[in-house]
Amino acid sequence: MMTGEKNNSFQPQSKIRYRQEIVPAMMKKFGYRNVMQVPRLEKMVLNMGIGEATRDIKLLDAAERELALIAGQKPVATRARRAISAFKIRAGMPVGCFVTLRGNRMYDFLDRLINVAIPRVRDFRGLPTKSLDGRGNHSMGIREHLIFMELDYSKVSTVRGMNITTVTSANTDEEARELLRLFGMPFRGP
Repeated sequence: MMTGEKNNSFQPQSKIRYRQEIVPAMMKKFGYRNVMQVPRLEKMVLNMGIGEATRDIKLLDAAERELALIAGQKPVATRARRAISAFKIRAGMPVGCFVTLRGNRMYDFLDRLINVAIPRVRDFRGLPTKSLDGRGNHSMGIREHLIFMELDYSKVSTVRGMNITTVTSANTDEEARELLRLFGMPFRGP
């Protein structure tokens, strides 16, 4: 294989299921005439805010390392846009990190999130349906990032929360909810 050439032989299970099962089901339910009208996943954004990083930069390094293990991709540090004296934050200080996943990494992460991580959440009753934003995007918060199997529990210094946003090409919340439900997202209620 030449340098810079991608190996496209690996196909995540959810990507295969999208093409074979989800697209025909969505076309039947919503009456799409063309396959290109069917909503699809565009990206997933994992965000971890670390307010304590203003005092100790090692916390940010640890969070970036853990987020890289979870996502399989190097995170980008987010910086404060302006100074907030009440929180002792100056403009430009690192306050968190995030990763944007697309393509096969996104589908692979979605598989691991739905089949491995979410079932490990204590007292889980399903995702709220109100977490859709009106334009077909879904956001969820996780209180403990230790639900991901990639992390070694003994090497994690503090338990952190994170936000996961799934961006779809759906125009309505109903289409996005059905798309994510067909992928296996466990929503509350019917």
